[in-house]
Amino acid sequence: MTAALASDAAIAPTRALYSAAQTRELDRLAIGGRAGAGYALMQAAAAAAWRALRDRRPELRRVDVVCGPGNNGGDGYELARLAWQDGVEARVWAIGTPAAGTEADQACAAWQAVGHVGAYEPGVLDGADAIVDALYGTGLSRPVEGLAAEAIADIRAQRHAYVMSIDIPSGLHADTGRVLGMAVMANLTISFIGRKIGLYTGLGPEYAGERLFDDLGVAAPSEIGPLATLLNQDDLLRWLPPRRRGAHKGDNGFVLLIGGDRGYAGAIVLAARAALRSGSGRVAVATRSAHASALVAGQPEVMFRGVESVDELLPLMAQADVVAIGPGLGREAWGRAMWSAALASSRPLVVDADALNLLAEQAQHRDDWVLTPHPGEAARLLQTTVAAVEADRISATRALVARYGGTVVLKGAGSLIGDRSLAVCPYGNPGMAVGGAGDVLTGIVASVMAQAEALSMDVVSAVRCAVLVHALAGDRAAQQIGERGQLPSDLIDALPAIVNPCADGGRV
Repeated sequence: MTAALASDAAIAPTRALYSAAQTRELDRLAIGGRAGAGYALMQAAAAAAWRALRDRRPELRRVDVVCGPGNNGGDGYELARLAWQDGVEARVWAIGTPAAGTEADQACAAWQAVGHVGAYEPGVLDGADAIVDALYGTGLSRPVEGLAAEAIADIRAQRHAYVMSIDIPSGLHADTGRVLGMAVMANLTISFIGRKIGLYTGLGPEYAGERLFDDLGVAAPSEIGPLATLLNQDDLLRWLPPRRRGAHKGDNGFVLLIGGDRGYAGAIVLAARAALRSGSGRVAVATRSAHASALVAGQPEVMFRGVESVDELLPLMAQADVVAIGPGLGREAWGRAMWSAALASSRPLVVDADALNLLAEQAQHRDDWVLTPHPGEAARLLQTTVAAVEADRISATRALVARYGGTVVLKGAGSLIGDRSLAVCPYGNPGMAVGGAGDVLTGIVASVMAQAEALSMDVVSAVRCAVLVHALAGDRAAQQIGERGQLPSDLIDALPAIVNPCADGGRV
């Protein structure tokens, strides 16, 4: 088989994300009932995993492999045999015994022909240099307990060991990225056949570490539709081509942002600056008169308008291509009046922050708006808890789309973009977890939506593009100044380099 190995830092061979059940079906179809095909796939997976580990630890002298009773454990037994063949000491620790006649049983027997299987007990991993987690695969759906929980705790306690998980960190739910009581925190996770969506959202990115994917030469059949699509930085090359030389500001969209009640002007300024740096031709802000003139001095490229009544707002909305509302809006009389006017408008809306909280008070359904909640706002919109949202972000996104319509961006690690389909953004970093970063996203989303016609882009693509731009700008800012202490202003400063992708895939 010809394997296609790809890191998430590179162009992925496939963008499809699957559930655990779907990947099991992909495995079944790949085997096709052929004698020995399942074991051959297991051997191919183990070979890919061993290559990945050796590439990262070329001086490795010993590896400890923790094997469960299923096929994930079978991958571990095969990897141990390959390590032995390469002259690396392999110690295998088992929890449970493979069922007789299975591929895992065959792999265990192949290892036992050259090495020993030890029964796992606490403490055997002390001082390990490298650990392979082959305990549980994608079928786990209940909390880890007993000896398996002790093994996971033991792996986590080996702070100086390099940990590689096969297929998925044991204890992580393959469909949601939630931790089932306790999970392995890996340095590297290598998965096969189909990408598991749980590695890309929720706590998946934190527990998976570096993610590698190998399709083992198996092409996913078209009849198994993926659960979601994985965004890639190279999408920007087609979404954001060079501008035509004759372009003028009218081609690049007019964004109106509404927000900034007394004492909350900073949020709307961040959104406006982000819209400008994302390429909008014109950006206007409808805000309280008390600070409009002062804001102009700080960002003269933005048209700050003091608006105290709906009558003053209506002419601005009539000119705008896209209206974004929420940053610093507040929930007092002024904010509520602005919100009611925006709802009555026929303009496409981007709804964030306090506007989402006002929407939660009285749910409405529209097809032409974009909602950008963080988990707390999503919980209010769905009348549930943050814990429930984070436990199954995919279901929460779908529920938001069903209840409110339009396109929904559920922010967080592995941001989800939902409409009739689902996309996942694998970029971004913890440095973006600071007040104001969401306001920046609002400005970017409104800006790209306003440019959509000039870019020959539909609304869903515009929103996906904006989320990708926001995450990559955050990553660029982190590279320049680090994660801790990163400010939304740093993210804004990084935007021009991201929204001007070069033909060679680099950044200006």
